[in-house]
Amino acid sequence: MYDAEVPKLWSETIEAHRHEVRDAILDSAAGLAAENGLLSVTMSQIAGRAGIGRATLYKYFPDVQAVVLAWHDRQIAAHLTRLAEARDHADGAEARLVAVLETYALVLRRRGRHHRQPHGAELAAFVHRDPRVAQAERQVHDLLRDLLTDAAAAGAVRADVPPDELAAYCAAALSAAADVPGDDAARRLAGLVLAGLRA
Repeated sequence: MYDAEVPKLWSETIEAHRHEVRDAILDSAAGLAAENGLLSVTMSQIAGRAGIGRATLYKYFPDVQAVVLAWHDRQIAAHLTRLAEARDHADGAEARLVAVLETYALVLRRRGRHHRQPHGAELAAFVHRDPRVAQAERQVHDLLRDLLTDAAAAGAVRADVPPDELAAYCAAALSAAADVPGDDAARRLAGLVLAGLRA
């Protein structure tokens, strides 16, 4: 007699394997694009670095561009998750705002560091044409706006400027974190932005 859990376990094992293969494909493509430039990357190179056959690779993605866009989608999702976790692990309106500002500054700094790699600008130019980037930026804006609304209600930040405008200010000012030399500088920048938000 078969255990009822076996099919579920088998299904979970297959799904985990697929996820691992997909991650290996995405990491391989991003690494190759960063090292050699996006235009020089081939599906054969991605398959070789990921340790899979080309036929398997084509079951997951039709071409190099689709792989790179999927990698970028994964990066965006990870950044949004980090911001949500920063918000959710802080107590109080001001603490939540501070946590998200600092985390966002660190995310932008690390992204800027990748863009400064030899072929990073080429890769960045390609992925930022994706309309999902604008959607992610809107999500960040909405998160900041909601935090600023709560912080203003708590008296922690100025209430004489609409939260939407303050959110735009935060996003624009924190974009400078892409060019700062280290994490401490990114945190200082977040502190300067917070100072500009106070009443």
